[in-house]
Amino acid sequence: MEAAPPVIRLEPFKVACSSCNLRELCLPVGMSNEQLERLDAIVATRRTVARGDALFRAGDAFASLYAVRAGFFKTRVSAEDGRDQVTGFQMAGELIGLDGIGTDRHTCDAVALEDSQVCVIPYHQLEELSRELSDLQRHFHRIMSREIVRDHGVMLLLGSMRAEERLAAFLLNLTQRLRTRGFSASSLILRMTREEIGSYLGLKLETVSRAFSRFQDDGILQVKQRHIEVLDPDALQKLVNGTSC
Repeated sequence: MEAAPPVIRLEPFKVACSSCNLRELCLPVGMSNEQLERLDAIVATRRTVARGDALFRAGDAFASLYAVRAGFFKTRVSAEDGRDQVTGFQMAGELIGLDGIGTDRHTCDAVALEDSQVCVIPYHQLEELSRELSDLQRHFHRIMSREIVRDHGVMLLLGSMRAEERLAAFLLNLTQRLRTRGFSASSLILRMTREEIGSYLGLKLETVSRAFSRFQDDGILQVKQRHIEVLDPDALQKLVNGTSC
């Protein structure tokens, strides 16, 4: 007998956008209370996704965007040879689901790397509201532009950087995003495996492990399994800039 599919719970959205501590990350600053209340009205549910479960899969009909409220996700696509390619990692305050806007179908899987929660934002209702609220429309245009820039950045990583430079750029990007959310930029726990990091950066698992070991030997990082202490962020930046020895 086939196993039952994982249950994804829909719950009342108890924390409104207007009082959420992530609102400055995923909402435009400066919206009036009345405008926020109208946005609250369409963000009516939140969804809990257990670690390892998919929020959506490639080929699923596109209906909503998802703002990560808690937890961590990865997005991935399947290559023709059956291998999975990680295309991104998303944390609290970031949006998932933009891939479905163009074709009304999702083009990737979004999988929770830990127990997570998202706010469900029905896209057609968001579109209608954005036409009325120019601040909201500009904000989502900025979000889509940021995703394009991020994709270009990944292409640059894969096309022109050595393995250690790629890992340094990845760690700097991760710590900068955590700092924006009020977390430590020098002490972090990696929610993804080294294999997943390698898939994202176009590197083999062994290459990622050697780069981490080199960073530790050089006093740039202290590594204890998934717990990372950044001891010398300037050295990481020099690697990315191509100015290290």
